[in-house]
Formats: sequence, C-alpha cells, structure tokens
Amino acid sequence: MLDTCRVLLVDDDPLVRSGLRLLLTSDPHVEVVGEVADGDEVVEAVQRHAPDVVLMDLRMARTDGVEATRAVRRLPRAPHVVVLTVWDVDDAVLRSLDAGAEGFLLKSSSPTEIIAAVRAVMAGDAVLSPRSTRQVLDHYRDDGDRRAVEAAQAALAGLTDRERDVVVAVGQGLSNAEVASRLYVSVATVKAHLATIQTKLGVRNRVQVAVRAERAGLLR
Repeated sequence: MLDTCRVLLVDDDPLVRSGLRLLLTSDPHVEVVGEVADGDEVVEAVQRHAPDVVLMDLRMARTDGVEATRAVRRLPRAPHVVVLTVWDVDDAVLRSLDAGAEGFLLKSSSPTEIIAAVRAVMAGDAVLSPRSTRQVLDHYRDDGDRRAVEAAQAALAGLTDRERDVVVAVGQGLSNAEVASRLYVSVATVKAHLATIQTKLGVRNRVQVAVRAERAGLLR
C-alpha cells in the first residue's frame, strides 16, 4: 500500500498553484497540504505543514527558488525539493541542484510526469530525465574547477567496490529499482548503500552523488 505524499506548492502565480493542486489531488496518494506565493514564506510553511515534497518555482519576486531551496534543506528533517522551471537545464537549475534540490520539472510537463516525479522523490530517486542528467553532468565535467575534481576523487577513494558500483549506476540515471536489478540486490540494500555513500561524500542527494562521480572521472 502506498503512503500518502504531503506536498507544499511554491509559486508566485495563483493559476499555476491552482492547476498543480488540481492535478496532484487527482491522485489519491497525494495530499497538497499548503501553498505559498514567494520563497521567503517557504521555511515557515514547511515548519507548519511538514510536507514530504516541496514543488518550488525558481523565479519569484522577493526570494528566488534557489535561496528558498537552500534554506529548506538546512532544516531538520528537511523535505525533498523539486524545482519548477519554464526552461530546460540553465544556470538557475544548476544552482538549485547545488542548493539541494533533487531534480527539476518543466512547467510544461504532463500531469502524469508531475505525479510520477513526486512519487519518484518519495522513493529516493532523482527527478531528471536521462537527457537532463547528461546535460547537468556535462556542465560539471567541463567547469574547470580543479579543486572540486581533486576533492571528488579523494572522497570517492573511500568507497567500497560495491558502493562505487552503486555510484556509477546512479550517475547513469538508473532508479533504485534499476540499480537493484543490475546488482542483484534488494531496493532496500540500494537505499542503504546510498545513505552510506551520501555520508561518505558529504552530499545530500543522489544528484550530488552523480555530480561527484562525474567530477572524479568515474563515469567516463
């Protein structure tokens, strides 16, 4: 039986929030617990409503989605954050991923894609299409930050062989279930490995795991 996913909507356009609420609540396993119109309202709303997932607009008048994501991810028991954008991978999307977002959705995404994304982050998966994953990783591969490369290589040196297998699979965009199938282990085992990997690498989500792997040259 699926758990109910509690969602907070963050967007400065009331029509967008209304549309998202309508389509999300068409799924009996999704509950929209609140909505706010700007990034400076998000922390208080998270503390009041305790959502599992925040759908976060990137461009808002007072506090943008990047800063709001960073503030949310600092909270104890922080919810998952998925950012909403009208563009594909751009600088704001990359900065939101650095801030701790676990993926992004185009505002033009279909209702099925949006509901699937909410379920995916609840299951511990990232919300990036294979094409978007490649664009994100290509950016970090080519950014020329030598210190970041050396730090990533040093961090990955502390992983076991099996943990490195998980990292490579995650970097290739596989879901937890797909990683489990490839490595002939359970999904619970994959999640346990990922938790340990994130601690060892000093990152907060699987997107950042993939970025560390790309910078270290593990995916080439």
